[in-house]
Amino acid sequence: MNKVTNYKGGCFCGAVKFTLKGDPEAMAYCHCDSCRHWSAGPVSAFSLWKPDAVQIIQGKDNIASFDKNLGSNNETVVSKRKWCKTCGGHIYTEHPTMALIDVPAVVIEDFSFKPGFHVHYQETVHPMTDDLPKFKDLPKEAGGSGVEIAA
Repeated sequence: MNKVTNYKGGCFCGAVKFTLKGDPEAMAYCHCDSCRHWSAGPVSAFSLWKPDAVQIIQGKDNIASFDKNLGSNNETVVSKRKWCKTCGGHIYTEHPTMALIDVPAVVIEDFSFKPGFHVHYQETVHPMTDDLPKFKDLPKEAGGSGVEIAA
């Protein structure tokens, strides 16, 4: 019998809480300018989940949103960033074009972050010397070029 993993997480002040069911579709580091500015750090550690795996269990009315990164048609929103109205703590980012939700690894309790690759590595300001693939943009499976660059 397979046991389904469940995780809990939330914003900085605890006004917004969520659960995650199962395992993420992917875990990686993002080096793009947008994610670096959003995370206020030199690199963003993310986990990607199917939308039905994410459930807000407290504070849904306390979530603010900002649409960022219009697609090439200037109509498609590539990311919808969500945060707590009380503390400003990040909660998740919806990626409608990928049909996935990006939950920052740091806001998930007791989560073992095991990154599989780096994305947008050409924008890095914090070179990382690991053996993980470093993509120019995204892997082909995620709609990118799949081009890897040397570290």
